[in-house]
Amino acid sequence: MKILVTGSTGQLGKTITNHLKDSEYEVKLTSRRKPEDMSYEWVYSDLLTGDGLEEAVRDVDVIIHAATSPVKNSELIEVSGLERLLSRAQNIQHFIYPSIVGIDQIPYKYYKLKYKAEALLENSSVPHTIVRATQFHGFVEKLFLSKPLFKRYVIPGSIKFQSVDVKEFAKHLLELSKEEPQGRTDDFGGPDIVTLSEMAEMKIKINNEKNKVMNVSLPGKLYKSFLEGENTNSSQKTGKTTFEEYLRNN
Repeated sequence: MKILVTGSTGQLGKTITNHLKDSEYEVKLTSRRKPEDMSYEWVYSDLLTGDGLEEAVRDVDVIIHAATSPVKNSELIEVSGLERLLSRAQNIQHFIYPSIVGIDQIPYKYYKLKYKAEALLENSSVPHTIVRATQFHGFVEKLFLSKPLFKRYVIPGSIKFQSVDVKEFAKHLLELSKEEPQGRTDDFGGPDIVTLSEMAEMKIKINNEKNKVMNVSLPGKLYKSFLEGENTNSSQKTGKTTFEEYLRNN
């Protein structure tokens, strides 16, 4: 069986590729940039233009669509690009779409586009599985806890996260690839729901930092949605690696 990983040079794509080294799959990768590890067949493709997509999906049984663009050309990549890919993937057996917990509740443009992409896939004839994950440990740390200001983490500390290890989610996607298409399946959440302030205190303690935590409140619906935990799912604590364990191992 042959599997295609799109976005093979991104964080999730590279992590999936690493897990494929010991799998029974024949592996094919596609992206705009060449991967550093050229152990597998690689095909150039561009979701913006459609260039290379036909060659990328040729003779493929399963696709894990890890390609994403939260900042630049988001609508063209997330929605139009997915539509281009699906139009060329009518004969595959299983299309796996990694998504994000809370995209139907959180008023953020990128999330709205991911939700629109989910609907596009659900209305297509392509056999598929959609699985939402909570934010990755590394994403939360990089976005909020990477650059203290005057020895302080200035953060909206009361907002909640249920962050998850990207390696565990990548492994979960590969396990789903061996099963029948499920449509929308259970979310994949981290083991703990904690506030950003608690996460900052963990980092300070583990690294013996002299930094302090300064909590700030923000206006608007976006802040409120995170404050209310719309980006979490307490009934799906599937991941095993906690944020504290991630910090100790990185």
